[in-house]
Amino acid sequence: MLIEQISVFIENQPGRLTEVADVLAKNNVDITALSLADTSDFGILRLIVDQPDVAQVALRENGFIVKSTEVLAVAMDDQPGGLACVLHAIKDAGISIEYMYAFVGKHDGKAVVVMRVSDLDASILALKNDTSTVVNARDIYNV
Repeated sequence: MLIEQISVFIENQPGRLTEVADVLAKNNVDITALSLADTSDFGILRLIVDQPDVAQVALRENGFIVKSTEVLAVAMDDQPGGLACVLHAIKDAGISIEYMYAFVGKHDGKAVVVMRVSDLDASILALKNDTSTVVNARDIYNV
């Protein structure tokens, strides 16, 4: 149920993001979700890709600093209040959300968000009692 997210630390310079995209393209790695947060000096590019191991090796071989993190992908009703229901389930379980971002595609007609939470196992349990679905890695990597 956990998704492997890769984080790439990149200098905040023209063309560095393009270099990451080129490395992934040359290695036939497909991006299914991403988030970019930056400061004046560097950025953190968070990616969900179909081949996380291949992506990590290729990026490291090209001089990028890469870290792997487990995250959740949560599918919810794609309607007003869908996200609120998921967030209430997490909050009611006393879990903090460190960050989250939207997913490019849908899962069984539902909207999907990627979340990094303070307690992955407790989050999975909390969401089992909710109308949302924790999406497994195979389904996310193959969107």
